[in-house]
Order: sequence, then structure tokens, then C-alpha cells
Amino acid sequence: MSAAREWVPLDVTFTATVLAEAGGVGWTCVVLPGSAEVLGTRRAVKVTGTVDGSPLATSFMPLGDGGHMLPVKAPLLKQIGKGVGDDVTVHLVQRLS
Repeated sequence: MSAAREWVPLDVTFTATVLAEAGGVGWTCVVLPGSAEVLGTRRAVKVTGTVDGSPLATSFMPLGDGGHMLPVKAPLLKQIGKGVGDDVTVHLVQRLS
């Protein structure tokens, strides 16, 4: 039987450009530089935090090259007044272990 998963604190802030697509999946997203080292894994990771101060709850998805992309959905981009090509500040506050 595996150990129960729990939310653990995370304090990572980075600025990234909103991309129309990463890794050929067609999602609007940002990429976390050095993500495998920051997150401690090359697998998908559920996180919560903010994008330009607006709440976010989603999963980092592995890109296959050791990097991860963080999907940023259109309604959130509209809320913060940003789009593809704009820089956003992401603050991660917790992750599911």
C-alpha cells in the first residue's frame, strides 16, 4: 500500500512568457526553467499558486526533455489581461507530494 499523498508548502516564483504551444500539445502554457531540479521529478506535479496574483490550481506536465509546462487557460489569461507572447509572474505555493 502506498503512502498517503499530501499538500506540502512550495515557495517558487518565476517569470515566463506565455506560449501558444509547448511540446506539441497545443495548450497555452508557460515553461519553468530547470523544472526537474525545482520540482524534484520529471513526472507530472499538481500545484497551486498564482499567475500575476490570480489563483491557479493545475498540474505541471512533463515535456520529455526534463522540462515541465504549466497550462494557463484562456479564462485566466483574460482575467489578468495577458495573452500569448506576454510575460507573467507565477508564484507556486504548494504541491501534492
